[in-house]
Amino acid sequence: MDRLFFRFYADLNDFLPPARRQRTYALAFQPPVSVKHLIEAEGVPHPEVGLIVANGRIVDFTYQAQPEDRIAVYPAFSSIDVTTEVQLQPPLLNPPGFLLDNHLGRLARYLRLLGFDTLYPNDHLPDAALAQLAHEQERVMLTRDRGLLKRKLIVHGYCLRTLDSRQQLDDVLHRFQLHDLIRPWSRCLRCNGRLQPVDKAAVLDQLESKTKRYFDEFKRCDACGQIYWSGSHFAALSQIVDEVGNQQVETHA
Repeated sequence: MDRLFFRFYADLNDFLPPARRQRTYALAFQPPVSVKHLIEAEGVPHPEVGLIVANGRIVDFTYQAQPEDRIAVYPAFSSIDVTTEVQLQPPLLNPPGFLLDNHLGRLARYLRLLGFDTLYPNDHLPDAALAQLAHEQERVMLTRDRGLLKRKLIVHGYCLRTLDSRQQLDDVLHRFQLHDLIRPWSRCLRCNGRLQPVDKAAVLDQLESKTKRYFDEFKRCDACGQIYWSGSHFAALSQIVDEVGNQQVETHA
C-alpha cells in the first residue's frame, strides 16, 4: 500500500471523524485511484468541495493520486472569489433552483416564501430518482443524506448540518450567497407556482365572510389556484422575511 497526506479545511471537517479534523494526516491507498474517490471515501461529498490542491498545484476530481502526495481540500467558498482555470463544477444557474429530499418540507416553504424555485416532491422518491431530477433540471440538491450527495449525477448540492429549519434557511442563503436574489411573496408556498396579483372580485366566491370583510389585496398561484392574503399566518412569515432582510443589510454593511 502507498500513502499520501490529506488536509481538509473549514466546514469540510464536519464530515470527518474527530481524530482527523483540522490536521494533516496520512492515508493508505492502492493506486490507481482518483482524488474524488479518496475524498468521498473519507466521507466528504463532492458537491461540498470547491478547490483541491495537490503538491501546490490546483487539480480537478480526475487527478490520479500519487505516493507521498500532499493534498489540501477546501470547501466551496461563499464569500471569497477563487477563480482558477480548474473548475470542479460548472457555474450555478442565476438564480439557482433547488430540490429538497424528504423531511425538508418546512425549509422548502421558507425558500419559496423568499421567492426561490424550490421542488419538494410530495411522493418519497428514491435517491436515484432525486439525483436524476437534480441533474436534468440543473437544481441544487439540499439534503442531510451525504450518501445522496455522493451520487455521480449530483453536480451542485449542500449537506445541511442542523435539524433546525430556520437555521437551515440561513445556512443555505449564506452558502449560495442568495441575499440579493430574494423576492418575497412571489411563489406559492404549497406548490412552488408563481403568485400574481388578482382582483378581489375575481376570487370573491372563494373567500370566507370575514376575509371578504377585512381584506382587499390578494394574490393567486398561477399553477394550483391557491389564494393568498395577509391573514393569520402573515405576521410569522413576515418576521422571517424581515430577519432575512436585516441579514442582507448586514452583509452589505
